[in-house]
Amino acid sequence: MTALLEIEDVVVRFTVRGGFLDTFTGKKNEIEAVSGVDLVIEEGQTYGIVGESGSGKTTLAHAVTGLHHASEGSIRYRGQELRGLPENQFRRLRREIVVIFQDPIGSLSPRLTIGAQLTEPFKIQGLKDKDLNAEAKRLLSMVGLPADFAGRYPYQLSGGQARRVGVARALALDPKLLIADEPTAGLDVSIQGEMLNLLARLQDELGLAIMIITHNLNVVRHITDRVGIMYLGKLVEEGPTEEVFSAPKHPYTLALLAANPEPDPDAQLMRIELQGEPPSILNRLPGCEFHNRCPFVQPSCSSQVPKWVIEPEGRSHRCHFQEIWKERTAE
Repeated sequence: MTALLEIEDVVVRFTVRGGFLDTFTGKKNEIEAVSGVDLVIEEGQTYGIVGESGSGKTTLAHAVTGLHHASEGSIRYRGQELRGLPENQFRRLRREIVVIFQDPIGSLSPRLTIGAQLTEPFKIQGLKDKDLNAEAKRLLSMVGLPADFAGRYPYQLSGGQARRVGVARALALDPKLLIADEPTAGLDVSIQGEMLNLLARLQDELGLAIMIITHNLNVVRHITDRVGIMYLGKLVEEGPTEEVFSAPKHPYTLALLAANPEPDPDAQLMRIELQGEPPSILNRLPGCEFHNRCPFVQPSCSSQVPKWVIEPEGRSHRCHFQEIWKERTAE
């Protein structure tokens, strides 16, 4: 398959002010919300980014779309470098790279009909040769909504319907990469399944690549081909979804899976519990930043930074003692 999106050693920094003294002196502090991330999304592939709140997964997605600027590294779409791309050139690429936001109602204007909002991308891109009424009906049909929804307003929609409208609006300009931020958040379980099936169907029909940002492991397992696990702005594990779920190579991945309801009653996954909260990225820990929560911690973990290990079979991880903790989980 062909690489559509290539992210290489990407860092995203933000400037923050401290207390009163820092404000008085003008001192500025920088935090790394994303720290040295590498991943590749191929054409037609679904890729999941998973992690706790504050792990940097949404910031990474925003760096891809230009909502945040990457401080270092490379973000290439079809071989074209996006980092540092002028806004007038990035605007043209937004026809191909689109986002479904987490809050479906909040992302829709309460003053415009659904039809007007579905066809707004055509106006923004200056496409004047389109029959807007016909396009609105086409897009509604694509996501399984009746044509008369074009005359409705956002307040008349349920959460699931609003999410479908968000998908339809994102697909207006025939994109190649769809970034879905928590696409099932706040939906009933049955509606979640419908949304995931819709995304899978649209991917098959349109040849889309999809990046899903979520903390929901069931969503990831249901729909993604590959998954990246993020912790404090870094990828700690990456690989084919089923392989990562069945044989995790990082203790953090194991802990996330152990805390997730297991659909297979015969699965024998070691149950471990994470202690405490992730440390603040304002004051990063030395060594492996997971060491203060890791049940398999070794003395050197608190001083030595683990390297990003790329294995021949397409798996990658960031753990000093991967073999040691795997032996313990097998006992």
